[in-house]
Amino acid sequence: MIIPMQKYTFFVYHKEYSTFLKDIQRFGVLHIVENEKNINDAINEKQQLISKYNQTIKLLEAREIEIDSKNNDTKTEGFIIIDKVTERQGKLSSLEQKIETKQRELVSVEPWGDFSVELISKLKEKNYYIRFFTVSKKKFKNSWLSKYNAEVISDKGSTVYFIILQKENKELNIDAEEIKQPKNSASEIRNQIKEAEEKIININNELDNYAKQNILLLKKERGVLLENLEYEKVLLQTVNKVDDKLKVLTGWVPKTKKIQIDTFLEKNSILNIIEKTSSKDKIPVLLKNNKFSKLFEPIGKLFSLPSYAEMDLTVFFAPFFMLFFGFCLGDAGYGLLFIIGAGLYKFKAKPEWKPLLSLVQILGVATVLFGVMTGTIFGINLIETDFILLENYQSMFLNPDNMFNLALALGALQIIFAMFLKAINQTKQFGFTYALATIGWIVAILGSGIYVALTSYELISENTIILYSVLSLGVFLILFFSDVEISIPARIGKGLWDIYTNVTGIFGDLLSYIRLFALGLSSAILGFVVNDIAMQILGSSTIFGPIFFVIFLAFGHGLNIMIASLGSFVHPMRLTFVEFYKNAGFAGGGKEYKPFSSYKENIN
Repeated sequence: MIIPMQKYTFFVYHKEYSTFLKDIQRFGVLHIVENEKNINDAINEKQQLISKYNQTIKLLEAREIEIDSKNNDTKTEGFIIIDKVTERQGKLSSLEQKIETKQRELVSVEPWGDFSVELISKLKEKNYYIRFFTVSKKKFKNSWLSKYNAEVISDKGSTVYFIILQKENKELNIDAEEIKQPKNSASEIRNQIKEAEEKIININNELDNYAKQNILLLKKERGVLLENLEYEKVLLQTVNKVDDKLKVLTGWVPKTKKIQIDTFLEKNSILNIIEKTSSKDKIPVLLKNNKFSKLFEPIGKLFSLPSYAEMDLTVFFAPFFMLFFGFCLGDAGYGLLFIIGAGLYKFKAKPEWKPLLSLVQILGVATVLFGVMTGTIFGINLIETDFILLENYQSMFLNPDNMFNLALALGALQIIFAMFLKAINQTKQFGFTYALATIGWIVAILGSGIYVALTSYELISENTIILYSVLSLGVFLILFFSDVEISIPARIGKGLWDIYTNVTGIFGDLLSYIRLFALGLSSAILGFVVNDIAMQILGSSTIFGPIFFVIFLAFGHGLNIMIASLGSFVHPMRLTFVEFYKNAGFAGGGKEYKPFSSYKENIN
């Protein structure tokens, strides 16, 4: 659900304004209304500096060094540490690039072995020249050894590397490719690589030390900068009245915090008014859901927050998303790994990661559920096994035909449910009349569906009058209430167009849910293929067979879990954001509630 907001406007004497802002910042409940003012240079500079702090902290945290809170450096200023870290990171990148270049150079020089560049230079002074040649084995002639005073240095693959020593640098008529003399020998290049690697070790040690002793300082200073930045942004949103003697500030406060803010204002004698909201107001959105639905809020935010005026759909799409994920992955063994793995990791995970791990466990439960329904565990199809204990239960497992029908049934259920939500949302925002067209679609689709189901199972006798009556009522509502703000002829025209577009659209939406069946089937088949290949490996050798059997099973199922999990997350998300949101009339575009508050850095 979306927590209601109240709009407060404060009137503060200019000499008391600084104290008022600091108190409000510590209180941390007011979302400031932003005026259309340009950000000044000072704020831009602070934002850039904070960006440097963020980059440095992220770089140091990535080193995964345990922070030494007892011996933490608190004397050195943060920007000095940032400069040092940036300088060393630059050197590190330069050295890594140098090693990569030298390794490529080594590959081309290695066939020539070790030689002295200095000795070759001295020979040139005496008018003796060493020239380097390569040629394919097929073209190389042994007669060159005596004829040209040649010496084979190495024989790599299909290429022969040789040199020719000659007095004076004369032109040679030889069917081979002359190459430029390498600047360094292989041993020299290896030494250069070794020196660069030693420097990298030293720089990494320095960076590890910075991470160990300076992360807390950087976070603390970043917190101060963020707090000051927010303070200056609020000053920018302040309106000056009565020759700058009166400061006016407007913001939003959640109704759940109304008692606290009113007590604070009364205690400090702050003049204020509570304004009525209008459709032009950009009201911030603060979500409040139960423990289960709250875990799915980050998924909804990937698309958009709801607008303030509409319903929060998180609580409504969460159960469907969970079921769709389980449908797509559909292996009880994989689901158990999710539950156990996430549960074990919770013990050492940071607090901010625990909701995500709980979500993984919930998705694991849904996967186990569908794995049990289809009789699939680690790629083993229990329907086709000869296990005697399962003989009485194999008929209870759902076969592919059943799963195909179930996918369509879930799709139909979610689409109709979305239409109910759309009708409720329209009634809430605009009034019941605006929801009548949506109700018409519900009557036509749900009514005809129930009629067909009842007649198919012979629960009622066929009576076309009932069916036509239901469809007529639905069409009437669609035609005459498609847009209540236009004339009746225009409504009918718009209603006919809606019928044309929505009939095909709804069928298209329904068919989209077949992806649940397809993904579930594909992940099950891949698991089966992994098991089949593993069994062949097991029988290939009595000694190494069992070893490679275990290795292949772990690798194969691990790869299948990664691929299938990605699809099992992306496609339910697509069904939620496209099919469900569209049929629910989701507008989105809400702005997140961000109160003006003191910055609390997580340094754990």
